[in-house]
Amino acid sequence: MFKLATGAGKTKVMSLLITWAYFHKRYEPDSDLSANFLVIAPNIIVLDRLRVDFDGLRIFFTDPALPDNGYEGQNWRDDFQITLHVQDEIGVVSDTGNIFLSNIHRVFQNEREPSFEDEDTTDYFLGRRPTGKTNESRLDLGRIVREVPDLIVLNDEAHHIHDPEMAWFKNIEDISNQLRLKGSKLSAQFDFTATPRHNNGAIFVQTIADYPLVEAIRQGVVKRPVLPNEASRAKLVERKSSKFTEQYEDYLHLGYLEWRKVFDELQPAGKKAVLFVMTDDTRNCDEVAEFLVRRYPELADAVLVIHTKNNGEISEASSGKSVAELEKLRKLSRQIDHADNPFKAIVSVMMLREGWDVQNVVSIVGLRPFKAKSEILPEQTLGRGLRRMFRDQPWQPEPRVSVIGTEAFIEFVEKIKVEGVELEYAAMGARTPPQSPLLVEVERDNPRKNVAELDIELPVLAPRIYREYKNLAALVPAAFPHRKLALKQFTPEQQREIVFKDIDLEQVSHTTVMETVLEPNYHSVVGWFTKTLMRDLRLVGGFDVLFGKVKEFVERHLFSAPVDLEDPNALRNLSEVEATRAILDNFKAAINALTVQDRGTTEVHDRVKLSQTRPYLVSEQGFLKPKRSLFDKVTGNSFELEFAEFLDECVGEIVSFVKNSPSIGFRIEYQTAGGAIANYYPDFLVKETEASLWVIETKGREDLDDPPKWERLKQWCADATSKDDCGRRYQALFVRQEKWEGLKPRRFADLLAAFRP
Repeated sequence: MFKLATGAGKTKVMSLLITWAYFHKRYEPDSDLSANFLVIAPNIIVLDRLRVDFDGLRIFFTDPALPDNGYEGQNWRDDFQITLHVQDEIGVVSDTGNIFLSNIHRVFQNEREPSFEDEDTTDYFLGRRPTGKTNESRLDLGRIVREVPDLIVLNDEAHHIHDPEMAWFKNIEDISNQLRLKGSKLSAQFDFTATPRHNNGAIFVQTIADYPLVEAIRQGVVKRPVLPNEASRAKLVERKSSKFTEQYEDYLHLGYLEWRKVFDELQPAGKKAVLFVMTDDTRNCDEVAEFLVRRYPELADAVLVIHTKNNGEISEASSGKSVAELEKLRKLSRQIDHADNPFKAIVSVMMLREGWDVQNVVSIVGLRPFKAKSEILPEQTLGRGLRRMFRDQPWQPEPRVSVIGTEAFIEFVEKIKVEGVELEYAAMGARTPPQSPLLVEVERDNPRKNVAELDIELPVLAPRIYREYKNLAALVPAAFPHRKLALKQFTPEQQREIVFKDIDLEQVSHTTVMETVLEPNYHSVVGWFTKTLMRDLRLVGGFDVLFGKVKEFVERHLFSAPVDLEDPNALRNLSEVEATRAILDNFKAAINALTVQDRGTTEVHDRVKLSQTRPYLVSEQGFLKPKRSLFDKVTGNSFELEFAEFLDECVGEIVSFVKNSPSIGFRIEYQTAGGAIANYYPDFLVKETEASLWVIETKGREDLDDPPKWERLKQWCADATSKDDCGRRYQALFVRQEKWEGLKPRRFADLLAAFRP
């Protein structure tokens, strides 16, 4: 399973896999791969998108995927003899060199077994008639793909195909079984989706590659979304009405305003901006389309309504259109980016769920509930709107995508931001460019290594540092040590501003003025601050208590004088960076000071041996092959590798050492300089003797969290020593690079003499 963000190039990856497998089969003796490929799409929308790239094998020759003839002594382009078969358009099928591009339903083979009770018993006595490898009926494709000698399957938009009860899963299983009956096998199966999640939100265990949406945004592979800030959201009122468009009028109007501005800006560049609105059912879909056409003259005859089934197929029943009309709709929806296409907006129920390859979306209005735990639908909705508009002109700056929608949809988009921060902070090369992974494993087969002797055993201690959630009621906002802010006076027009912030940089992107009368709602903005604090501090309860504390702070203590939160001017002040930062910073510091506790003691829960560590991957980086470590590689930065090499040469002074990694699992909880709870992974473990273990931290440039880490490490070593029943001693060592380079110790004893506290 490949998890690839929408717009990140799943089709390109498919073409590379096909090219690699084809030439491996052709050029490598005894290759167990295949030069026959079944590319499966879940519906017509996705199939049409794939066909654009695969027709005429265009993606292989013009992208390109094929090396020039003569490279490495091979005639790559001449030898790429492959035939494309699309759906029922089956050409001459040879034993090798076929790409079957098909909707999943064409691959089904549901015919019952021949029976003696049949009116015509020919197939029962003589076996089924063979399928000719020519143009035949649509049911024949299922047989044809089961008759090739070997096969590789590639599944696009493969969100749910691993459900054993699904026909998709069963038919691929049947294809595999048919190949085994012939003494062959399914050479490989590659699945592609942006959202390989179960209904509970868990990622499929078979996922081997993850290129998430947040990375695509950071690296400029897709457009960047911007959201209304917290105070602006409070101005978007979800009115109580049985009429859908009255209920969400503010959201629709803001979406239109954002689209209109970008539409005018892009016209001189020859690009047409597209507005997308996603509703919850077909009736409301029609109502929204009528609202847009009636209210905005420039959208008259320019709103395309698409009714879809749950699988993303355009629905004949809901639309009431003929097959010919539906085919025209499909074409218009695919080509909405074209300047000669009359439509400027699309309103649909699930159009963006999968396969819609439109690049010019600049404004998304999400009006569905988005309640599923898997969060597949909102991620796909957001992802489809982020496809690059200037993919063929990478030097061109891309427009931002304004994202407006229900509270649930906006909360999801903010989770993408949180995911990005965590991924950037990850220990595995987050501060370096992405690189290929390296496998690190226990070197059991090296005859020069005695794994049992090199092994290191560690105690698993119960955490000392924890958060006491029930203390939130003791927060005293009046006691927060902060400088009160001056209350700015905004004009009525400024008070109607909807401020959009960059999702990654948290900077103001632009503002939009609403013409309609706004109804202030302080509950939304105070609720946003409360939820943000709970999310960032990982609080699991106490929303009602914290809400009241935030409200009290804003009303009485944030500004130089008390404010009325029903006042639009007060809410507009909360859009200012100084106000936002004051609320979040003061509450985080106070909550951490109040709730983070040290138990004062600990106990040993378990003991683990590092030889039990499973093989793990790290980003490609420098490494050395150690003699005195049970692992086959030591990876790290230049200083860490230099230190590891030093330890490796301490013959007779130490038994073994290990470079720690999150995959090894040895971590210590500590309280950061900012007061939060985080995990700390010391750099090295050194076994001096069976009874003496050193936990060593190497440090180049120091930061604010280094002192609390060091104090916590010393405490952990003291706890581990006092709780060890076998009399083992654990000691901490802090090695600063600057001092190391001045001393350059040659023996372990010299290291201890220089750095022992």
